[in-house]
Formats: sequence, C-alpha cells, structure tokens
Amino acid sequence: MKLKVLILIFLFCYVYSIVFAGDVENVAISPDGKFIISSDCLDEIILWEVSTGREIRKFTGHNIGVFSIAFSPNSAQLIAAYDRTIKLWEVSTGREIRTFTGHTGWVYSVAFSSDGRQIISGSWDRTIKLWEVSTGREIRTFTGHPSPVRSVAFSPDGRQIISASNDRTIKLWEVSTGREIRTFTGHTDCVRSVAFSPDGRQIISYSDDRTIKLWEVSTGREIRTFTGHIGSVRSVAFSPDGRQIISGSSDRTIKLWEVSTGREIRTFTGHTGWVYSVAFSPDGRQIVSGSDDRTIKLWNASTGQVILSITTTDDCDCW
Repeated sequence: MKLKVLILIFLFCYVYSIVFAGDVENVAISPDGKFIISSDCLDEIILWEVSTGREIRKFTGHNIGVFSIAFSPNSAQLIAAYDRTIKLWEVSTGREIRTFTGHTGWVYSVAFSSDGRQIISGSWDRTIKLWEVSTGREIRTFTGHPSPVRSVAFSPDGRQIISASNDRTIKLWEVSTGREIRTFTGHTDCVRSVAFSPDGRQIISYSDDRTIKLWEVSTGREIRTFTGHIGSVRSVAFSPDGRQIISGSSDRTIKLWEVSTGREIRTFTGHTGWVYSVAFSPDGRQIVSGSDDRTIKLWNASTGQVILSITTTDDCDCW
C-alpha cells in the first residue's frame, strides 16, 4: 500500500511539473522600482532586474508551490507562501531569514504592513494570522470566514485588514483587537483578491463571477462594478495615485480602468495564455504582468506598448 501511494505521488508530481513548470502565477515590482519578483505554482521564485530583464537570483525553500509573494516596504526583504508556511528572505543575498509556521492549510495570501514590522496571511484553514516579522511570533488569529481565505491586505495606516474568501464575502478587521468590523456582500462567486486604495477609503475586489467591484470602506457600500472581461478575472491592483486600476484575466488580456467612472481606458494584448498577476510600478508609469504562457511582460501604462518581455524556464525538478 505504501509503495502504491509513493508511485501515485511520483506520477502526480511528474505530470504537474510538465504541465505547470514555468507558468507565472505571481509578479510584483519592488517599492524602489529596481526589481521584479515572480513565482510559479511549483516552488520557483526568481528576482529579475527591471532595466535589463536579467535574472539576479532564485529563492528556494518551499516544497510545493508559491501562491503569494510580496516585497517589504524598503525592498530589503521578501515573503512568500503556500505549503502551510511563510518564508522570509533577504533580497540582496537570497538568504532565508525565518519560517513562520502555524497554519494547518495552504497559505494563499501574504502581505506586509506599511512599516514592514508585521505580516498577515490568509489560509485554506479559514483563518487569518498576524505575525511579528522580527521574531516570527504569531500575534493574533482572526476567525469568521466559514470557507478558505484567498486574499488579505493591510490598510495603508496598518490599523485594519481586509480578507476575501470562497464564501463570496469580504471582511474588514481591526488589527489591534481582531474584531470584525463589517462584511461586504455582493459577489456571487468566490472572491479571489482584494486591495485597499492608496488613501484607504476604498477597496477593489475581483471574483470568479467575472466582475470587479469597488467598495466604500467606511460603509461597506458597493460603489460600482467593472465589467468587460470575457474570462474570469485573476488579479487586480490600484495605481499609486488611486485613480486607475488594472486587471488581468483568463481571456489573455489586461485592462486599465478609470476608478471614478468605471470606464475602460485601454486593453493590453500580447499574452497568449491566462494573465494570472498584474501590478503597477511605484511611479504608476509601468505595469508588470505574469501569465501561463511562461512570460513576464513590462508595459508602458500610457500607451499599452510592451517594454520588456521575459521568458521563464520550463525546466523543473519535481523533487
């Protein structure tokens, strides 16, 4: 029986590595604008130089996949998560600083606080955890979602967090007490991602119902819905000035929207696969995207032109 299980695990891992190796699940630009970090759904995290597209280094340590990555506010550290753990690395050397353990399910989302002293994580175990970066200590656990938590984010002032769940809701929490402040309802399917606007007054979310919604934080009121993608939306992000949002979709496109009106400004085309992740550069002039076509693209936000295209490796050792 044990031999059969091992054989099945080997076969699954082999097929998985062939199908998904090189797919870019997550991308982020460092706050100083110098680097792009990418991860795939296996265990590869790569740091790239924005100006040249050159690979700087790889970060290793996770055993199965990386579903969320984030730079610290000073660009000096990196966190990543999926295999029930969160790992913290030093960007300049690739050295693993520490591992945060406590979740009993896959960790889908991680984020730094604006001062870089704390991180939050959302998990398949239906909980959100608050951690101290300097020690790895678990400060608090937030419970209330009856289904897995897919996305978490800090408010700009660090006093609140938001979470999105398979239960089709978004929840707002008080960091200092763990108290649930309110629940945002309106999506008709799993809510995969949420983000605060730069001023902390609004929230953007996307769902498997193929819509993007804008919410008022203080009341929970739905302000507007952005529609236009013909596939499921996989990622959304605010521009640094809060006036625009971008979205990436399984329809292979990226769309730029005007927040105040919901108007679609521009569609970026060029990926030949699903667009899993999108992010703005710190100055808002560029957009980075990651796709299952195994490329990372850097775009001019004002023209929609591709500035840089990086092709990731398809080599993968399952073990």
